[in-house]
Amino acid sequence: MQTLIGAYNTSDASTGAMAAAYVRMSTEHQQYSTENQLDTIRLYAATHSLKINKVYTDAGKSGLRLEGRDGLKQLFLDVEKGLADYSTVLVYDVSRWGRFQDPDVSASYEVRCRQAGVSVQYCAEQFTNDGSPVSNIVKSVKRMMAGEYSRELSVKVFAGQSRLIELGYRQGGTAGYGLRRQLVDGHGSPKNELGLGEHKSIQTDRVILVPGPPAEIEMVHNIYRLFVEEGRSEREIADWLNSQGVLNDRGRAWSRGTVHQVLINEKYVGNNVWNHTSFKLKQTHTQNPPDEWIRANEAFCPIVSVILFKAAQCIIQTRSHRMPDEEMLHALMAIYQRTGYLSGIVIDESEGCPSSSAYQQRFGSLLRSYSLIGYSPARDYRYIEANKRLRQMHPLLLQQTTQKIADVGGKVTVDPCTDLMVVNQEISISLVLSRCHVSPTGSKRWNVRFDYGLSPDLTIAVRMKEQEEAALDYYILPTIDIETPRLRLAESNQANLEIYRFDTLEILSELARRSEFRRVA
Repeated sequence: MQTLIGAYNTSDASTGAMAAAYVRMSTEHQQYSTENQLDTIRLYAATHSLKINKVYTDAGKSGLRLEGRDGLKQLFLDVEKGLADYSTVLVYDVSRWGRFQDPDVSASYEVRCRQAGVSVQYCAEQFTNDGSPVSNIVKSVKRMMAGEYSRELSVKVFAGQSRLIELGYRQGGTAGYGLRRQLVDGHGSPKNELGLGEHKSIQTDRVILVPGPPAEIEMVHNIYRLFVEEGRSEREIADWLNSQGVLNDRGRAWSRGTVHQVLINEKYVGNNVWNHTSFKLKQTHTQNPPDEWIRANEAFCPIVSVILFKAAQCIIQTRSHRMPDEEMLHALMAIYQRTGYLSGIVIDESEGCPSSSAYQQRFGSLLRSYSLIGYSPARDYRYIEANKRLRQMHPLLLQQTTQKIADVGGKVTVDPCTDLMVVNQEISISLVLSRCHVSPTGSKRWNVRFDYGLSPDLTIAVRMKEQEEAALDYYILPTIDIETPRLRLAESNQANLEIYRFDTLEILSELARRSEFRRVA
């Protein structure tokens, strides 16, 4: 969910110093819901003669690191820029401030506030954060306990997921072309198939993979036959599939990379393999060696024979073994210089280059391959520039929107902290800009993140053009019809979304237009 930074009604408090509240909820327990936290914080504030005039919220956010916690970032910005009109920050407990793996990191964030003249108080803790030796010792222990909780939970979750994999259950991800996700109950009895984007709703249910339609299975056999028996390349196979009018599992044209994924994924021979990569405690994305993979062989009904699958792997590996290390790295550097960044998909989509799996086999991991040519994924600054352009466009579009409403007699007020618009003192509107993402295959996507914390009546989702220089179109979405905190838009979308799409904001002007009615006698 999006970050909330809103004003808090203090009309019931007549005296006392000003304070801000910070609440965070991941997906842990109901006891940590933002409402429950605020109840405790309000009681603490009333007891200590404090008036809460601002609330910062990070809902659905992990406390393992600062990234993604826009509420806490905004708090630091307000405090350090002198924009804070409060002298105290109230937090439910130490764990809501964060479950940082390094307790010194948690302490440093508190010090940032204290150096700016703003204290941090933990309302549900048994100690007073007054800087005394006892409170500092207890607080340090609490910080270590908060981090240890995440470490223990990570171990338990990993063990549970590994056990489910070994039992033959699928752990996330799409089924893939020629396969389908089958929902089964706790006893293994089949229920219904899950469509793209659908998930189980009962905790005890599980998901397995089953063969898809016969036409798709036959096409998978054709892919392997063309590759193994006729010696066709992935690009040639993709071109053949597209010429036959066959779409992949996402309803798009085939590419070299999507064909390659069919050829290397063990799920087609019925193996359930997991933990290729890990992101434990949200520290570092790691490509794990094969001996750390969690697997269950023959877990699903295969649609490709093991002999044919192994033959395909031998061809792929032999193809790369013909190329010396220096030549492979030179090819990788050429892709980097052409695209400006690297990923497994980009490598697999590139002609005349070994596959991403070949680089993993040869050099141990993709990250090590990247390091050998001097590339670090963290140095991709394209997103920074794109976000900079979005920040520059937001005030302009906000001004244009308010002007259109004012032109037809509507009255608009804009919250200076949240940019939330209130029209005619009746309807609240949030303006959200969505950057255009272009995949290596040329398809475009827009990820819309709603300001759920602000509880707007309407959200104007602006789809930006590729270079973020102008708006492409507008989706005017009622909050009551939106069930998720994020929405993924494609170039063309389902009818239930397209009814909200508009080329201009003229419809918004009509909604805000005032009409006079004669009084009924």
